[in-house]
Formats: sequence, C-alpha cells, structure tokens
Amino acid sequence: MKKIRAFWVIAMLTASVVLHAQEAGIIEEYIEKYKELAIAEMQRTGVPASIKLAQGIHETMAGTSVLVQKSNNHFGIKCKSNWAGESVSHDDDARGECFRKYPAAEDSYKDHSNFLKNNQRYAGLFKLDPLDYEGWANGLKKAGYATNPKYPVIIIRLIETYKLQDYSLIALGKMERSDIAAGGNTPTDSSTTAGENASQTTPAGDDDPGQMELAPVSYPAGEFRINDTRVIYGAKGTPMLVIAQQYNVPLGRLFEFNEMAQVETLPSDQLVYIQRKRSKGHNEFHIVRAGETLRDISQTEAIRLEFLLEYNQLKEHMRPAAGEKLYLRGPAPSVPKLAKRESN
Repeated sequence: MKKIRAFWVIAMLTASVVLHAQEAGIIEEYIEKYKELAIAEMQRTGVPASIKLAQGIHETMAGTSVLVQKSNNHFGIKCKSNWAGESVSHDDDARGECFRKYPAAEDSYKDHSNFLKNNQRYAGLFKLDPLDYEGWANGLKKAGYATNPKYPVIIIRLIETYKLQDYSLIALGKMERSDIAAGGNTPTDSSTTAGENASQTTPAGDDDPGQMELAPVSYPAGEFRINDTRVIYGAKGTPMLVIAQQYNVPLGRLFEFNEMAQVETLPSDQLVYIQRKRSKGHNEFHIVRAGETLRDISQTEAIRLEFLLEYNQLKEHMRPAAGEKLYLRGPAPSVPKLAKRESN
C-alpha cells in the first residue's frame, strides 16, 4: 500500500511539473509575440508595457481563451454604450455579454490604451510613476477594471515572475533590447520550464561574440496556430510521411508549405506548418536574434519566405545582423544591416 501511495505521489508531482512547464512555455510565447506592441503603446500613451502584457496574459489565458480566439479581444473589454465596432457574445459575469471584436491584436492593444487614457476613472493611474506596476495593478482594481479581488496580486505576480518590467524600461529608454536577449523572460522561480534541459545559450558567432541567443521557445503539443496558420512542433527524427498522413496533407505540399528540401525525417526539433503560411505577419516587425536565419524567422512568424525577402530587400542567402528590425507587413524603410560575414 505504501509503495502504491508513493507511486501516485510521484506521478502527481511529475504531472504538476509538466503542466507548469507547458503553461510557462505558452506565456513566454505570448510575451515574445506581443512585447513590441506593448512597448509601442507605452511610448504612445503611457500605459506601462509591463501592465499591458500582464493583463493580456491573464485576460486571454496567454492567447488561448475562447474570447480572444473569436474576437482578438486581449483585455476583456466589453462593448459599452459608445462602442460602434463589431462585437461577439460571450459568457462572463452574466450569460451572453457583449464584448468588443477587433480585426487584429494590434487593434485590441491600441483600444485598450485609449480606453484607459480617455476614461476619467483611470486618470489617477497616469499620475503614477510608469514603473510603479504595483500602484497600477491596485489602481486598476480600485477603478473597477476587474471584479476579482485577487486581480492586483495576479497582475503583480505575472510581472515579477516573467520580468515584464524590462519592457517598460525599454519603452522609457532605460534598458536595451540586447539586455533582454542575454537574460530572456524566463520565469524567476526554480520550477522546471519546457526546454530547460536544452542548451540555454550559444555563442552568436561572427555577429558579436558577447551576444547570446535566446533559449528555444516552448510550443504546445499537437496542432496550434501562429499568425492564424495551422502548425505543429515536430520532434527530430519524426518521419515527414507520418506528419503528412496524420494531418491529411499531401507530402509534397508539406515540404512546400515549410519551404524545405525533401527529407525522410525532421533533421531537428522544429515548427512544421500544415497549411500555407501568410503573405503578411501578425506582428509589424521581428527583431532578429543572434544565429537566426531568414528561414528561421519565416517559420517563427508564419510568413512566406518570399514576402519576408521582398519586404526587407534581402536575398535568401543573406543573414541580417542580430538586433535588426525586419518588417513583416510591408516594405521596410531601409535595408537591414547584415552580419559581418555578409557585409564584408
């Protein structure tokens, strides 16, 4: 009996660690996807990037909630009498409540800023130090943004666990993006996170010997979506034919969708799209990480390589320098700097 009890205790602890790892991975993916929007909105309106990201994570379950998937509403903002845009019906405090619907996440992020900035109830928040995230979290609850009495605690914990204050510092010009690249936004507690056993950092090579790559992003199991495109995260050694058959995609199309040479098995752990990627990215731009190739970026952002090259006036063999901004939705104002071996 003791052996059976011990087995179940170990099994439960193992399951808890796995679930925590999956949750942390999804949250980190959300941060990576929307951090630039949060920074831009802080610079535009003064809403702290740390607060905006924490609210987005909480309100959408890190981008996985039913509401955000059917409305792009990242902040749970209800219609109110002055809303003239599209809406969706969703059960919240009552059944079938009216929530705002947006064409894209960017519209939700902007409307959230405007909602706070132009509402007298939240005027006191903008008198606070923008780095006072505790004051903002408590002020939002006091002003009636949320009914959950633990709302400030949740927001503060997210900010501190995932180092979201860094993005407010970047928006204020008090911190460089490269400082985040060195440390990442890995949870600050000691729990195991997805990908923790993989190599955390590798030298940046010819770009900058002092710069390090970010740890690999953790993706959900099974099918999910990036930029509204169906994708899985395949393990090294998985036969391509098995993926094609499992997701009912012709094998030739699978190679075409992922702009890859024909191989029998995946040569590394990687994203595998099971439908054609988009001509525009979900985000406005992508900040190049050390070691990233143009195809890596194309896969990460779910944008077809041909359009990524066209927008940024690049050739497939080129390698942009770490820290450069690649545009994903239209022509870049200038050609990005290349890694040293390309620019010589």
